[in-house]
Amino acid sequence: MTESPAPTDLWPAPLASGAVDATVTVPGSKSVTNRALVLAALAAEPGWVRRPLRSRDTLLMAEALRAMGVGIEETVSSSSTGAGSGEAWRVIPARLHGPATVDVGNAGTVMRFLPPVAALADGPIRFDGDPRSYERPLHGVIDALRALGARIDDNERGALPLTVHGGGALDGGTVEIDASSSSQFVSALLLSAPRFNQGVEVRHTGAVLPSMPHIRMTVDMLRMAGAQVDTPESGGEPNVWRVSSSALLGRDIVVEPDLSNAAPFLAAALVTGGRVTIPDWPERTTQPGDALREIFTAMGGACELSDAGLTFTGTGRITGIEADLHEVGELTPVIAAVAALADSESVLSGIAHLRLHETDRLAALAKEINELGGDVTETEDGLRIRPRPLHGGVFHTYEDHRLATAAAVIGLAVDGVQVENVATTAKTLPDFPELWTGMLGPVAGATTVSRA
Repeated sequence: MTESPAPTDLWPAPLASGAVDATVTVPGSKSVTNRALVLAALAAEPGWVRRPLRSRDTLLMAEALRAMGVGIEETVSSSSTGAGSGEAWRVIPARLHGPATVDVGNAGTVMRFLPPVAALADGPIRFDGDPRSYERPLHGVIDALRALGARIDDNERGALPLTVHGGGALDGGTVEIDASSSSQFVSALLLSAPRFNQGVEVRHTGAVLPSMPHIRMTVDMLRMAGAQVDTPESGGEPNVWRVSSSALLGRDIVVEPDLSNAAPFLAAALVTGGRVTIPDWPERTTQPGDALREIFTAMGGACELSDAGLTFTGTGRITGIEADLHEVGELTPVIAAVAALADSESVLSGIAHLRLHETDRLAALAKEINELGGDVTETEDGLRIRPRPLHGGVFHTYEDHRLATAAAVIGLAVDGVQVENVATTAKTLPDFPELWTGMLGPVAGATTVSRA
């Protein structure tokens, strides 16, 4: 984590004047959108990505694929799947080629998913990004690609910036990696594996993998595109994934709402003792955000899944929780914010890998909540949060979108919280301030909030 920046661009987090009662339509899933774009770009025929998330991370992914020759047309059309009309991206595969430069920003999916794609291109593809991207681990992907025959120039840093010298194809085969710092290392290799001459067998050799739901998401989407995938869950060896070489089908994919981005809105119901409905919440999903139903219920609320979506209702009381968040680490910032407002201690564990995310999220959460009067200590693999009366102040975000939404949650109950650089939420949740203040509209009567 870097030093706290100067307190510029401060956003006064709105204080809730009563129980919220709102329906909030959140945009599509970043994780699904970016996986869908990669698979469509590698397919043998055009495909559609409908209701995509338009955010910094997904636009960076689209521009990167365009730079390598893929056609991506943005349009509004009706869906043959019965999902109705709306924004859609038509993806037209083409011969991947360089020279090209890819700006990854600080998007883990872009910096990790696209080097294997670049290895299939003809010519050099240079990857660069924000200063923080240089600090994020990429060695798992780089080392694996080299073992599979790719030529990569990274000045032996195991991180950005780097250049992949694509040879038009990659043999593939068996590779061992330690993906304990990011499950994206596994997903990155699996997504491009159908295009490798021999497919790929990925063997994870490190500690317990974090964020397994994201790997399951990758596997499900590969199978949807026609790939043959063997996994530990389907009777294969533990920590081994095999993808056969094959042509990928162009599909018509409708992107689910981003359930992790629903976290602050559901938290608002819990914190204010109100009610929030998220439309189109899927009955079955691999998104980690689905765990919010169980976690926030344990913290004092109740939820109901119906045709209207997921409705979460708070009781006005927040209970502390002991939770292993290893598989759903991205939910930690908002859960920690709620825990800071609870009536008993919380212990969040299994999340040491968050020190390597957009910022060191554990250190940042502890520092920023404590500067508002809280009592948060880091443990070896998580946080211990002892509720204390909080006061207003500046909450720094370190250019981390989930720190900003966590601050907004605290601001519901604590007057005077000012969020530094709330605009960083555009990484995955465009128009967050407008959605947030819209949710808090008139207390009497339900409010409907959506993103145009």
